[in-house]
Amino acid sequence: MVFASFIFLFWFLPVALPLYFAAPVRLRNAALILASFGFYGWWRPQYVLLMLISVLIDYWAARMMGECDDSQQARRKRWLWVSVIANLGLLGWFKYANLFAATWNDVAPWPLEWEEVILPIGISFFTFQSMSYTIDVYRGDVKPTRSWFDLLCFVSMFPQLVAGPIVRYRDIQESLVRRFTDFRMASDGVFLFALGFSKKVLIADSVGPLVDHVYAGADPGFLAAWFAAFAYSIQIYFDFSGYSDMAIGLGLILGFRFPENFRSPYLAHSMVEIWRRWHISLSTWLRDYLYVPLGGNRCSEARAQFNLAATMMLGGLWHGAAWTYLLWGAWHGLLLVVERRLGRDNPYGFLPYAGQVFLTFVLWTLSLVIFRSQTIAELGEMLRGLLGLGGLGSMPDLGHQQPVVLGGFLIGCLVTFCVPRSYLLVKRCQPVVMLGVLLVFAVAVCQVLSADFIPFIYYRF
Repeated sequence: MVFASFIFLFWFLPVALPLYFAAPVRLRNAALILASFGFYGWWRPQYVLLMLISVLIDYWAARMMGECDDSQQARRKRWLWVSVIANLGLLGWFKYANLFAATWNDVAPWPLEWEEVILPIGISFFTFQSMSYTIDVYRGDVKPTRSWFDLLCFVSMFPQLVAGPIVRYRDIQESLVRRFTDFRMASDGVFLFALGFSKKVLIADSVGPLVDHVYAGADPGFLAAWFAAFAYSIQIYFDFSGYSDMAIGLGLILGFRFPENFRSPYLAHSMVEIWRRWHISLSTWLRDYLYVPLGGNRCSEARAQFNLAATMMLGGLWHGAAWTYLLWGAWHGLLLVVERRLGRDNPYGFLPYAGQVFLTFVLWTLSLVIFRSQTIAELGEMLRGLLGLGGLGSMPDLGHQQPVVLGGFLIGCLVTFCVPRSYLLVKRCQPVVMLGVLLVFAVAVCQVLSADFIPFIYYRF
């Protein structure tokens, strides 16, 4: 089940929200858990069990750590490793077993008879979220909850279950016990949901056919390759930021304040800054739970650079089981190391500010070419096109879809570089703006009703 679907808009929400608000306050977590199980189990009900196993292990690991005194640090660390190994074990098996099996069969003289493992939707997100809880308990940042229901509600909450933002327990622990939704929170939530829905359906999905067309072809020309590369930058931004807006909006309606996940990333003037603005919940997670434990900046410069590169490569693998994701992470690790050596505050200071933003956007777009390519061979074809080795070529011809694609791309560029980010729009929201967003939302809903299937890019991760 996806947010931009008939069944979610006209069946799930009309049932789940009234039942949630009709439930007594003490039972609202239970109502939210049941709704979340229905949301997640709609695809494959058996995978709800994976989430239950992960939460149960982390609940007991945290409780055991909480019972240890200061003289029992070794025991606390053992329980932490129970949580980490269990979560990474689940993630590793379901996400990477197919890659390892395929790689083995490509190089080994004794191939494996392998039945492909089906990837549970959102496993990367809910395992990271659950694991962050036990790590924070180990560090003493939060106290272990005595309520397994509260922890299950935290991990399974349907707005952010399958694609983030990656919420930390300490950010919403009070809301898990006591929360309320007033008119302002609810109206802000509706505004954000409508805005995110419109961004995803009317912009991201409009340029998607162009990207798919070019990547599905062989040896794209220079013009087609670059247009597809920039179009994908627009598509993935509006797809994922649109989802985040919807998730945060639904959270507000339910009484939760999730962290902002995007802050106009394409206005960044360096790759360091873009990672402070893009998928903020993931970048801060990688910083706090991977980069810092590796040593962070508290070591030699060479080791700090290694920590940075390793963090980005592992972050690339987190996105998917393909060598292109590892290359994508390596590309970002290289760029961040280079910027670190140039000077982190303003590595491209020799350019005017507009030039810094444009250079950063181009470097980011090139990284997304790696990210979008499903195989090394496909990546090679796109790189040939970007370098002009396949000739100048021409713009892709999508027939009757051409005006929609071009219009979506141009509107996406205008919104990206000229319109304040969603959080600022909410703060400055006037009735006329709200009305305009709701009208655009109505158009997006009509678009969804006429479409066969509308996936989210980040549902794959």
